[in-house]
Amino acid sequence: VQLQASGGGLVQAGGSLRLSCTASGRTFDENYRMGWFRQAPGKEREFVAASAWSGGTPNYRDDVKDRFTMSRDLAKNTVYLQMNSLKSDDTAVYYCAAGRYSYGHYSFTRSYNYWGQGTQVTVSS
Repeated sequence: VQLQASGGGLVQAGGSLRLSCTASGRTFDENYRMGWFRQAPGKEREFVAASAWSGGTPNYRDDVKDRFTMSRDLAKNTVYLQMNSLKSDDTAVYYCAAGRYSYGHYSFTRSYNYWGQGTQVTVSS
């Protein structure tokens, strides 16, 4: 299985970006969730958003829930992270991930066993 993340870039504060994560090599099912994490320089990787592969209401970290939206296109085997009103604190490498529900809570990195390569998001103030 490969997860290919894309869509990062340099944007001014207040701007928007949409990240994409496309899965290849297998098709996930209702037993899987997809997650977005980020890692800033010198910091640990942290949870951003997660959603069931089959649909449902996503979960978000508190400081992005009114600005970020996670969605998916099953036909394209792709999940998205729409990021609006970006702030300098959002600057990080963003990773997509996939894991079975049985692996644990959606906000833990150990709950995911498939990871994308990461895409850099830089927000200038």
